[in-house]
Formats: sequence, structure tokens, C-alpha cells
Amino acid sequence: MVMQAFTRLVLSFVVLMSLFPQGSSAQVKNPVTWAFTSKKLGAGKFEVRMTAVVEKGWHIYSQTTPEGGPIPTSVEFTKNPLVVLTGNVKEVGKMETHFEKLFDVNVKQYSNKVEFVQTASVKGNVKTNLSGTVEYMLCNDTECLPPVRKTFSVSLQ
Repeated sequence: MVMQAFTRLVLSFVVLMSLFPQGSSAQVKNPVTWAFTSKKLGAGKFEVRMTAVVEKGWHIYSQTTPEGGPIPTSVEFTKNPLVVLTGNVKEVGKMETHFEKLFDVNVKQYSNKVEFVQTASVKGNVKTNLSGTVEYMLCNDTECLPPVRKTFSVSLQ
């Protein structure tokens, strides 16, 4: 029931924002900066890092944030027949867990910085890219921003 109320709140916010003139879009908050990099680990093996640097006071949520809470971060990769993903996306950072009254769940979040790390192998000796989308949500002590989808592409060579 709380999630339905939250979803209605987010949808109301999106509708309300669409009613403002285009000039107001310059004031949209963006308290996170993303960097997408790859590092060669060995023959055909790579580590892809999706790094979120979050402004002070804001939080981004773990992939394992429970249902009923804020939108967990998720990573979706575009299919590439030349790339094989190894394991799941790992989170590297200082996870904070606390009970959030607004959502009535224990949320799992990161402040300051978190890296989402995926290992991958390239079939053969070729140059290719790994691309995809990160979906995430940011909150501070007084507000939550609507979920955002950020696309990325990193070179594997």
C-alpha cells in the first residue's frame, strides 16, 4: 500500500513537472555524476566500472534494497554476441542500512560514492563495446527524485 502511494506521488510529480515551461528544466536537480570505464584484466577479460559520485546529503540505493522501499539501482546490458558477462554486478562502497519510516523497510543505500562492477570476456581478439542502462533513484532527508535511466557504452579493447 505504501508503494502504491509512493508510485502515485512520483507520477503526480512527473505530470506536474510537465506542466512547467521548458525554461524550468534548467533547474532540475542532478546530485550524481556517473563515470563508465573498463580495465583489461588479461587476455580477453575486462572489468567494467559504473561509478556514481553522489553529492553530500543524497543517497543512491543498492541493487538489493527490499521491495516496498525506494527504487533499487539496476543495470541492464545490451546484448552483444562478442561479449560474455561473468557473474552478477557487484557493488563496491560503504553500504548503509537503516529503517526508513517513509517506506516502512530497512533500506540499503550509499552516500558519497559507489561502484557497480561487472566482469566480462570478449570472444576472440576483437575490439567491441559493452553498453547498457543504469536505472537509479536518489533521495535526501527531505525528498526523493524520480527514477532516472542513464545509458552508457564502454570500449573493451
